[in-house]
Amino acid sequence: MNDNILCLYYSRTGNTKKAMEEVAEALDCECFEIRDKVDRSGTMGYLRCCFDAMHKRTSAVSRPKCQKPLSDYKLVILGTPVWAGRCSSVIRGFLKRRGYEIQNAAYLITHKSEQDYKDVFRQMDLYLQTPHVAEVSLCPDSAGYHFWRDQFVKACSDFIAEDKA
Repeated sequence: MNDNILCLYYSRTGNTKKAMEEVAEALDCECFEIRDKVDRSGTMGYLRCCFDAMHKRTSAVSRPKCQKPLSDYKLVILGTPVWAGRCSSVIRGFLKRRGYEIQNAAYLITHKSEQDYKDVFRQMDLYLQTPHVAEVSLCPDSAGYHFWRDQFVKACSDFIAEDKA
């Protein structure tokens, strides 16, 4: 197992979970879901997600049960769905409370439209000490999903290899 990389994600519908599990398997690393205590199921949950994202609201989130402190990982990959053009409030809450502990971050975002959502990466960087080192924007049913996911895995793998050199 690669103990230099940690995958953390939030997924409401399962799309981000699937993508992050694929990335974690390809990189042979730990993968954990981050949750909050808000009911985000159904139509009302969907509306709550959009409202929270638009107003940049956050709530307390679960602590990931990883093997070591966040600061000990060379790369933390964060996965989030895009809500109303923004990072999910769950990942925003995690970054707000724990982002300072992360040495290097990479981002995986999932969404339903064909937009690129580059601004979401910039929003997430606001909570870190240094800018992210890799990013990917995935639309689960698009033709390029597997290609871009694999390019992201390669970028993360290359980053770890460079760091060791």
